[in-house]
Amino acid sequence: MQFQPVKSADRTLEILEVLADSPERIGLGDLARRLSIPKSSLHGILRTMVRRGWVETDESGLLFGLGVRSLLVGASYVERDDAVARTQPLLDWLNSQVDETAHLGRLDGTDVVYLAKRESRHPLRLYSAIGRRLPAHATALGKALLAARDDAEVADLLPAKLATLTPNTIDRRDDLLAELDRIRAAGYAVDREESSEGIRCFAVSLRTSHPPVDAVSVSAPVLRLDTRIEQRIIDALGQANERLLSPGA
Repeated sequence: MQFQPVKSADRTLEILEVLADSPERIGLGDLARRLSIPKSSLHGILRTMVRRGWVETDESGLLFGLGVRSLLVGASYVERDDAVARTQPLLDWLNSQVDETAHLGRLDGTDVVYLAKRESRHPLRLYSAIGRRLPAHATALGKALLAARDDAEVADLLPAKLATLTPNTIDRRDDLLAELDRIRAAGYAVDREESSEGIRCFAVSLRTSHPPVDAVSVSAPVLRLDTRIEQRIIDALGQANERLLSPGA
């Protein structure tokens, strides 16, 4: 028997996902169009979610965004995640070795989600936030994880159209597959200003599952990078799996 989702629960989750993806609050009409939900039904669901703290409105009551309850649940997920706990010492070590921003990311569908980070002490650094979601093909974290899969699996994972975040983003499937071959040969992935202009990122997947779903990265402004610093980052990432599996290494 084919699974049929409960419509009200499905709609509630869709609302949360759309609000989470939006950089600003969304009006009722716009939200109804995006979700193809009648305004009357949507308004009732939103009022319930506002009452429970999952959604907030502005003073007019016409614009909607995530509420504090969503934050608390998201924070609980990160606090209780085994991989996040296990990689804390590794992120500390990476950050201490190169003094640049280190991230833990997880593959979620076609995207990578930031789960943990260690900030660089430099005032000029990558902006990022825990919970931020980016297309996997446009990030070093995502490409490292895609490269751990064969081309058929990658084709199944990728969206029909590859999003372009900067002029450097790889947006052709053939070019991406060639890039993944280079990553497999090199043992690490590089984001050459593909997700954020002015920022270069290096990443490796973590061998904590098969296929891997988590990866760690180091990001730095291109203005601060030279061949010596890049090699230091690559060398540190090359030790990531050994240090994760043998914390005393």
